[in-house]
Amino acid sequence: MNSPSVPADSAPSAWEELVTAALLGTDRRTPPGGTPGREAPVALLDAAAMETVRRRAGLRPARAAQRPQRAPEDPRPALPPAAARRLSMLLSDRPGVSGGGRRGTAPDLVELLPEWLATANNRGFGPRPEVLPALLDAARGRTDLRPAALTFAGPRAVWLARLNPDWRFALRATPGGGAALPHLQDAAKVQQLWQEGLFAERVALLSAIRACEPDAARELLTTTWATERAEDRLMFLDSLRTGLGPQDEPFLEQALSDRSRNVRSTAAELLSALPGSALAARMAVRAGACVAVDHTGEAPVIGVEAPHECDAGMERDGVLAKAPAGRGERSWWFGQLVEAAPLSAWPGRLGRRTPREIVALPVTDDWQAELHAAWCRAAVRQRDAEWARALLGSPSAPEAGGPGAVSLAERAKLLGTLGSAERAEWVAGFIATHGLSEAFQLLGVCAVPWSAPLGRAVVDALNIARDAGSYPWSFSGVMGLAERCLDPAEASRLDGLLAVPDEPEDASPGAGGYWAEAFQRLVTTLRLRGAMIKELEPPGPSGT
Repeated sequence: MNSPSVPADSAPSAWEELVTAALLGTDRRTPPGGTPGREAPVALLDAAAMETVRRRAGLRPARAAQRPQRAPEDPRPALPPAAARRLSMLLSDRPGVSGGGRRGTAPDLVELLPEWLATANNRGFGPRPEVLPALLDAARGRTDLRPAALTFAGPRAVWLARLNPDWRFALRATPGGGAALPHLQDAAKVQQLWQEGLFAERVALLSAIRACEPDAARELLTTTWATERAEDRLMFLDSLRTGLGPQDEPFLEQALSDRSRNVRSTAAELLSALPGSALAARMAVRAGACVAVDHTGEAPVIGVEAPHECDAGMERDGVLAKAPAGRGERSWWFGQLVEAAPLSAWPGRLGRRTPREIVALPVTDDWQAELHAAWCRAAVRQRDAEWARALLGSPSAPEAGGPGAVSLAERAKLLGTLGSAERAEWVAGFIATHGLSEAFQLLGVCAVPWSAPLGRAVVDALNIARDAGSYPWSFSGVMGLAERCLDPAEASRLDGLLAVPDEPEDASPGAGGYWAEAFQRLVTTLRLRGAMIKELEPPGPSGT
């Protein structure tokens, strides 16, 4: 009687049959494909050897997959050999984990990568292909490195990212996922990509056109605006920040009636950054009705009468009616009105006073904090340096918080409206008066490398803290900034700080040794940075 047939996919595998024959013995079970007899054991071993190779291969023979396209060429000059070796060293370094909280005197190489990449990009170098995997791995682990790392990696980063899912961030960070954009003068292809492209490709296209032809980008956006999704409209609208000008006002005014609150809010913000816009004029009237100079007392003061309601017109112009938890509605509405009003309107409203004179006036009924904070946001939004200087006040003022109620965080934003030299000079004066304990945020907005006056102010303040026996670990953040931001040319001036100082009686135990160690690391790092920058110098005419 014949046994029922077994489907092919449920039949015992050849390997299982060989194992069974080996366990039972070849005189009881004939190996598959073999014959009984004295040769059966040899046939079993031969078959097992062949099957082992097949199993380890792991794939059945199949038609070869299509080869990937060649990586694009990188036309930039390759790194000088010394710089290439330095990059490999920086990428192979891993931050050490110390249980004692002390870093020793060795430089933190990982923290030098941003400056190295910025210098290499400024000088137009490209990487050698073999370093790209390590570079992408480093950028994968540190988002702050990604823009500079991907710029340095060039077009091959996108090519590699399409082959390795670990590097997908390179596709997300590259406009259009690395897709080639049509020539912007090719109207037909531009329209086709705008109508049919993926969202990332359309954003990249709009941004590219906006960078060179702002009006053309806006006109392109209007052709599909009514049919775009709300989240897409918001992203497209954000691209208008580049090259924003009065010609964008009619389109932005229409966007104030958008059905999406986020789109309306962004349109209002952009319009308020145009001091001559109709929205700015409307906000100036509303804010001006809330603020006036009161001359009834012995000295003039600013009086504030915040709005009692948020009407439909205010909401259309971007004022959010619902206040955050713990915030009064009237102060919430008032702050938004002042922030969106053009700063140029206040001198005429407040007695032809200059911004510095206006800021110096006292404000009644505890409204000073709200009013000055709103003026700070307006100065940052409108990039108004004169108002920023008035709100910053003198760096040597007794109060570190600035005139009125300007916090250090607000001061850091105000400093961003000034030129790099003026910014550094102001922070240097602040440190000379107030020391380093409150200067960390302000140092973060200064251009790198620090100017000579700012660098000297930081080093002098560190030296004063060391001589005073201050708790050294409280200055570790500033010391870390100095390692990355101090001009390498300052290294020779620091040699006198390397010795272990005499510790005052009230000093923290071991503070002197820590300070000497920290200054040694600072000097070593500065000299290493100087060598790095020199290695990235383009070769001379003779190739040396």
